[in-house]
Amino acid sequence: MPRAEKAGLSKTGDGLGKGALPGEKAQAPTLVVVESPAKARSIQKMLGPGYEVRASLGHVADLPERELGVDVGRDFAPTYEIKKDKKSVVEELKRAAKGKRLLIATDPDREGEAIGWHVARLLGRDPREPLRVEFHEITPKVVRQAVQNPRPIDQNLVDAQQARRVLDRLVGYNLSPLLSLEFRKRALSAGRVQSVALRLLVEREEEIEAFRPEEYWTLEGVFALDQDRALSASLLEVEGRRLWAGQGEKEGKLHLAREAQAKALAEEARGRPFRVVQVETRERRKSPPPPFTTSTLQQAASSRLGYTASRTMRIAQRLYEGVDLPEGTVGLITYMRTDSVRVSPEALQAAREVVRMLFGPEYLPESPRVYRNRKEGVQDAHEAIRPTDVRRTPDGVRKYLSEEEYRLYDLIWRRFVASQMRDALYHQTVVLLKDEGEKPRFTFRASGSVLLFEGYLKAWGRGDEGGSLGDKGPQGGMAQEGQEAEGETPLPPVAEGTKAELLEVKTQQHFTEPPPRYTDATLVKTMEELGIGRPSTYAPTLETLEKRGYVVRKGRTLSPTPLGRQVTHYLKERFPQVVAYEFTARMEDRLDQVEEGKAPWPKVVWEFYEPFLGELSQVPKKTCPRCGRPLELKVSRYGQFLGCTGYPECTYTEPLERKKEAEPIGEACPKCGRPLVRKEGRYGSFIACSGYPQCDYTRDDGQPTGHACPKCGGRVLEKRSRRGKPYYKCENNACDFLSFYPLMDQSCPSCGWPLVKKGEGACLNPACPAHDPKLLPSPKAPTREASRSRARGSPRRKAPEVGRTGARAKGQEASPPKPPKDWEELRPFLGELAPEERQAAEALALGEPLSPEAAKLARRALFKLRMKKGRARKEAVN
Repeated sequence: MPRAEKAGLSKTGDGLGKGALPGEKAQAPTLVVVESPAKARSIQKMLGPGYEVRASLGHVADLPERELGVDVGRDFAPTYEIKKDKKSVVEELKRAAKGKRLLIATDPDREGEAIGWHVARLLGRDPREPLRVEFHEITPKVVRQAVQNPRPIDQNLVDAQQARRVLDRLVGYNLSPLLSLEFRKRALSAGRVQSVALRLLVEREEEIEAFRPEEYWTLEGVFALDQDRALSASLLEVEGRRLWAGQGEKEGKLHLAREAQAKALAEEARGRPFRVVQVETRERRKSPPPPFTTSTLQQAASSRLGYTASRTMRIAQRLYEGVDLPEGTVGLITYMRTDSVRVSPEALQAAREVVRMLFGPEYLPESPRVYRNRKEGVQDAHEAIRPTDVRRTPDGVRKYLSEEEYRLYDLIWRRFVASQMRDALYHQTVVLLKDEGEKPRFTFRASGSVLLFEGYLKAWGRGDEGGSLGDKGPQGGMAQEGQEAEGETPLPPVAEGTKAELLEVKTQQHFTEPPPRYTDATLVKTMEELGIGRPSTYAPTLETLEKRGYVVRKGRTLSPTPLGRQVTHYLKERFPQVVAYEFTARMEDRLDQVEEGKAPWPKVVWEFYEPFLGELSQVPKKTCPRCGRPLELKVSRYGQFLGCTGYPECTYTEPLERKKEAEPIGEACPKCGRPLVRKEGRYGSFIACSGYPQCDYTRDDGQPTGHACPKCGGRVLEKRSRRGKPYYKCENNACDFLSFYPLMDQSCPSCGWPLVKKGEGACLNPACPAHDPKLLPSPKAPTREASRSRARGSPRRKAPEVGRTGARAKGQEASPPKPPKDWEELRPFLGELAPEERQAAEALALGEPLSPEAAKLARRALFKLRMKKGRARKEAVN
């Protein structure tokens, strides 16, 4: 194997050492502002002395939280203010920028452009100056070339982002309170893209529920060609009428809806002589798919790896921002928010070299494959998603990546390499058989294919998006996967005119099936086809639908909740344009025109806002029972409530959420005999005695699984977390049996506990020698179920004693904290600490000796700083 392949790495040919960049004149130190700390660390190592790289931690300014912040009468002029959690970040950037040249290197998209515009404005710099740089990939060569060629901030991109933000605010500010008022629930929201995506899910679910399966029958014949050869074929036509296997009757087609019809035809076909009337053979080529765009990456990661769209984008962000390799910190993939399949000529040539080296010249097409977007309106601002250096094989960098990073990089690498390989070649054969006679009545068809040449399947595996990608090297065994994807077996050699004897004919019953539920992959694909949303919005949209409780996940599929259905029906009735597919897609096109400088953004916003206002004015208002004025949603320190708009003259208020009445379940309390009822608590529904507080009996509410608890004999219930994930728990609160995996009907041969669905079956009993400790929940924090039990009055269990190796023993002094290694990332948040905490943290960072009281303050300060850093990083990624 070549040396480059063994290492998985290659010399990138940057030829640039640290220090002053080639061709640069002596100049003042430069401050480079990026979005995330991880990206800042990577770029700082690449630029070296003379450059200071700081992170803005995402958006630094936005519309105000509790006000509309948009002056509709002045062309929707927005009012921006520094975000509360970013005031200290902005102050740090101001101090760092004094006397320095400023370069803004936020992400290369319209959102990054808007963040850069805010940073320039807050630091007192003119956005028309050349201070904006873009890193489409984070490698030393590209980063150093980019900082030498800054440009002014693109106002068209900023305006496009402003238009989207203003539209989202106008919709959210007006619709979200309206939904909370209508459904008397907190934290409801509506959006231009999210509400349309929810409509897709709801309408698909209703289509599934309305579907009525229909029975149909097919015939399968087995023909003897000679003594050694047999051929299976399906009935294709009867007297020229082709068999129809779809829903309902179809004109001109034969639909076998009853078993009697199928058996009558089978009986009629038996005993007839048949002959091969046609043998058609042809070569079929299958071309490789293009490199990934954002949507196709999310689709493939969902289908092949089981990742959600949000998880895929978080992993891709890390691969883009930089990974520590022996040669230095480098981004492994290009920018991951793109709708283009374009690839640079240099990357194409490098891919061809890798194909020749790893797979051989026979897999290399004569000329590079150049892909073009079929869909109109693609921005083509970035390349497709590809490895920054395709010579870095997945196995070569695996030890520097987490498992999920490796799997996603492997997927991206394989897709890019496969896109520059030759077609897969199949030999396909179709055989038609007819009964002999003056007027042939039956026509049977058999087809088969043989994979002659793997082509791109050698790297990509399956030719479709489904299935699992084998964890094999580029040389290993993908031909079988490609052949299986065709679903056809080879046919025996046969010549036209060959006589065939019908040995057997079978009737087979089938039922039509409803359309499948959406997954992340299919929903993103449908949104892209309809023109709803853009690459940067797919993942956040799906994540918002889950957070709001509009959608739950069942395995990989997405199902709308009752609340999601109610919200969709309400919006379709009251705001039909907000959830209209065509209207939403047209608005996306208009917003793209703003980005291209072809339309002024206030005009585009008005095109949406004017009809929206008309629909909003038709919604009946909820009125105050005292004075008749409209009620509105208000917020206090205790949460949301309904209040009269006539305040202070009228002080009427009422709670937003009405308490749900207890619902009898038809069972008697095992403790006192009174009826049991279903109640709603802080953590969801539970079963309790109607005689409370005289009787304190409670148990969990959930769907019985039919399994008995192996600890106490109670029923095991299937419950769902707030995020919709299923788990399995004993109904008795005094029992701590809990499983995150479904229980199987099989029992453990060693201990008798029911096995759980983990692999081929795993034992959950910690006392069993076959037990896997990873199956138990982490003991670091009390579960929500334990908190719920305590809230209902269940006795608190005594915590187990911890030895000296697991925790500080009583009376033992805590070891002094060590100076934090991530201090530079924590410094921007110091302004949000109390003065004494900030002083203790700074002393710790300088290595000064601390008293026990100061050490305690320093620990508390570090915990707060890391929490704030984590929240800011999550916001920057999303």
